Amino acid sequence: MKYLPILPAAAAAAGIVSCDTEPKRPDHVNFILINLDDAGNGDFSFSGALGYKTPNIDRLALEGMRYTNFYAAQPISGASRAGLLTGCYPNRIGFAHAPNPGCPYGISDEEETIAEVLKKRDYATAIFGKWHLGDAKKFLPLQHGFDEWYGLPYSNDMWPYHPKWKFPDLPTYEGNEILGYNLDQTTLTTDYTERSVKFIRENRERPFFLYLAHSMPHVPLAVSDKFKGKSEQGLYGDVMMELDWSVGEVLRTLEELGLERNTLVIFTSDNGPAPSFRQLRTNGMRGVKNSLYEGGIRMPFIIRWPGVIEAGKVDDTTVVCAVDLLPSLCKIARARLPKGYRSSGEDMSRALLGKPSVRKGDLMWDFGRNEAFMFPRDRYHRSPSLAIRRGNWKLLLNPDGSNAQLYDIAADINETKNLAEKNPALVRDLSKTVLA
Repeated sequence: MKYLPILPAAAAAAGIVSCDTEPKRPDHVNFILINLDDAGNGDFSFSGALGYKTPNIDRLALEGMRYTNFYAAQPISGASRAGLLTGCYPNRIGFAHAPNPGCPYGISDEEETIAEVLKKRDYATAIFGKWHLGDAKKFLPLQHGFDEWYGLPYSNDMWPYHPKWKFPDLPTYEGNEILGYNLDQTTLTTDYTERSVKFIRENRERPFFLYLAHSMPHVPLAVSDKFKGKSEQGLYGDVMMELDWSVGEVLRTLEELGLERNTLVIFTSDNGPAPSFRQLRTNGMRGVKNSLYEGGIRMPFIIRWPGVIEAGKVDDTTVVCAVDLLPSLCKIARARLPKGYRSSGEDMSRALLGKPSVRKGDLMWDFGRNEAFMFPRDRYHRSPSLAIRRGNWKLLLNPDGSNAQLYDIAADINETKNLAEKNPALVRDLSKTVLA
């Protein structure tokens, strides 16, 4: 099948403008979703990083649109990625946390991923990087809409060299086959990038969905020789520079192939930074990974589509969540939603394309109702395990209703002024919703 390149017709597919160019032939937009692991809002040049530069990520922000109210589905990797790819709150589909090697649960056959939805529009699909939606064969990417996969089934620290926990050998996969165990992690970022570039080149004549799911900057940190020692912030800065290089290689390939105006690029992270190395980089927000405070769940989010999305715009008001991506990309691609789809997210395609839009419902987080996983090292970062955001109000509380903390996020992004006692009726209303 021959596909037209996307220019104004892509905007027509998103319901923005009309186009009369060969209406009988399907028009498609490509999607590239770049997801870092444990990166915080302050890890980039444009947001204040020191000792290293991220010029390609900065370029992505300058040529695209940046959202400052974008939330992960959960403050931990596996659950966050489950929500990102299925459009459902992870706890509703059996994902409370991050599955360990050999864990009996994973993504259900009853859920459709973004890749499965886009295949209805004949998209080529690939993931290069970290999966973390279960490691049994039935849970792996090729069984859930992806044509290609190279990478790790879970976090790169789930291997025999973990300083605290005992894990088995860490496999590297090519499709459904294991290539080897405990392979050299210094090549991961380069390997994922080179395979992504190859995939783009091979599928330049057809629509594609590329999920570039980097293993870094999750510990153990590893970087190739071409960036080792290049930053003034040690290994962490070196790793961030290589991740920036990766983004640059993707952008350069799109430009070389004339695909920039055909391709919507999204850049984000799965959850907040871990409290180790130099990763406590939340731009002043309270909370880290495994915390429902803003630093654990409010993520960097950039979206670029030249010719459609206004360049250099920053949206400080629209609230968007990772669970919104499936219905939103589905609308932009004119793909059919899954049969009986139980959406936790909303179609925020207008907002993502820079048009006025208001979120209709609340956002909620249920972090497994299990305090065992709430392990930030100090109580300032250790949050209750339930949260809800409605407008500018955010309530956190325990499953038994105790420890209620109410914040006006617009006025107090660092969550230091608990207004629960001053707003008992609002606390009761929000508690009733999140505890239902």
